[in-house]
Amino acid sequence: MNISRVTERSMSTGILSSLQRNQNKMDQLREAISSGRQLTKPSDGPTDTVSAMQLRTEIAERGAYSRSAVDGQARLGAAETALSSTSDLLLRARDLVLQGKSAQSQDSREAIAAEIDAIRTSMIGLANTTYLDRPVFGGTTAGGQAFASDGSYLGDDGQVMRRIANGTQVRVDVPADTFGTGSNQVFKVLESIAGNMRSNPAGLSADLDRLDSGIKTVNTAVTGIGTRYGQLSAADDAGQAQVVTLSARLSQIEDVDVAAAVVELQTQTVAYEASLAATARIVQPSLLDFLR
Repeated sequence: MNISRVTERSMSTGILSSLQRNQNKMDQLREAISSGRQLTKPSDGPTDTVSAMQLRTEIAERGAYSRSAVDGQARLGAAETALSSTSDLLLRARDLVLQGKSAQSQDSREAIAAEIDAIRTSMIGLANTTYLDRPVFGGTTAGGQAFASDGSYLGDDGQVMRRIANGTQVRVDVPADTFGTGSNQVFKVLESIAGNMRSNPAGLSADLDRLDSGIKTVNTAVTGIGTRYGQLSAADDAGQAQVVTLSARLSQIEDVDVAAAVVELQTQTVAYEASLAATARIVQPSLLDFLR
């Protein structure tokens, strides 16, 4: 009698454990269908959970690199636009110098000098171009201006870098010496041109040589910006492609196939109900026998 009772108790325990496992599986499927994820907690798949965490970290890193590249492109784009306009103004100033060298009247030279002054003012404004309230030609300075109205430099020699990959950085600022240094600084050259235009036309030839040097320096800087911009653009494209690839892999690990999960839930439900009915037929007589 005792052996019989132990056997019946063991059988009942085994059946109930099996039913509980079926119930847990159905609960897991319902949660997966509801959330759209097959990994809702670490215990759902420890190995896959670790892989998912690693993939999320990599996606975040690649996304950060891509955003850094985009930010660098925007900053360099602002600098390139300013320098392209600066080049146009310098070419206009060059034309004016040639006109002034052949101008006969003082009034004509005065009018040219006035336009040179206006060009100089406009160029200082371009040299103070900002991106996110920081001057793109001011190094790492937090000030709002890179150059004062007299052309003196207000920034610093710091370099603004953007990390676009592990171990790879790109400089995204443009140094102040792009506008020349010392007496060859384009603002000083223009100031000299205006002064010589008014009172010393013979000095315009030397001014023209320095102006040509400034034009060359600015155009070289524009070319250099284009190279760096291309590097950033390629890094952004690569970063976005990597994010897509990694996200697809993460989706394979985390996301549930809803249609398949619904079918499996239905199958599990039918099996559970059948087991429940069979269990009721087995356990109930055994329980009555036990009570006797």
